[in-house]
Amino acid sequence: MRINLVTLFPEYFTAPLSLSILGRAAAAGLVSYRVLDLREYARDRHRTADDLPYGGGAGMVLKPEPFFRAVDEIGQAGAVVLLSARGRHFSHDDAVRLSVRPDLTLLCGHYKDVDQRVADHLATEELSVGDFVLSGGEPAALAVVDAVVRLIPGALGDHEAASTDSFYDRGGLSAPSYTRPPSYRGHEVPAVLRSGDHKRIAHWRAEQAEHLNRERGVDRARPRDPSTGRRSGGS
Repeated sequence: MRINLVTLFPEYFTAPLSLSILGRAAAAGLVSYRVLDLREYARDRHRTADDLPYGGGAGMVLKPEPFFRAVDEIGQAGAVVLLSARGRHFSHDDAVRLSVRPDLTLLCGHYKDVDQRVADHLATEELSVGDFVLSGGEPAALAVVDAVVRLIPGALGDHEAASTDSFYDRGGLSAPSYTRPPSYRGHEVPAVLRSGDHKRIAHWRAEQAEHLNRERGVDRARPRDPSTGRRSGGS
């Protein structure tokens, strides 16, 4: 898989893309990252990537030309995602869908906004990571990259770790996890998890997950076909 990131701040990605799962996946040849500096695609001598908004108002707007030129240079850009507060909420289903694409390009906004022509005529979709304000699209892009790359076969040392994640199969939260020591400051690991009875453990985990999903208002969706990433009974 090839992932391209278009940003005003390429240094933002240097460490995260080289560490942990993201770094190991790249080292194993499962994914490659290309970070493009938006200012390199501005044509004036000051490499200006932003300008005042038409109609007035506070803040600066990122210009369309550098984004279009960067994507033109990429060539096979695949899914072109603009990280935007106006976007549809990014979900695990989106991560599954994007993880099977050979190419993914993420466009990072900054300042007040991005010229709407980028959303309308360049991006194939707009995604948001939540109803809160970030200083730029870079943290959101990293969240998308992390969610996508961990689903690439071989990216994790143990596939079971991904298949038992919250939201992986049924769209809901998973049961709580515990590890050693069995007792810490008077707080005990549930006895059932130390019983060795796998049937009881599975039942406990299912009950705990169901309780969490009801308590936190998570809609447990239809099971997903692992071969297609689609949920049963619909698209």
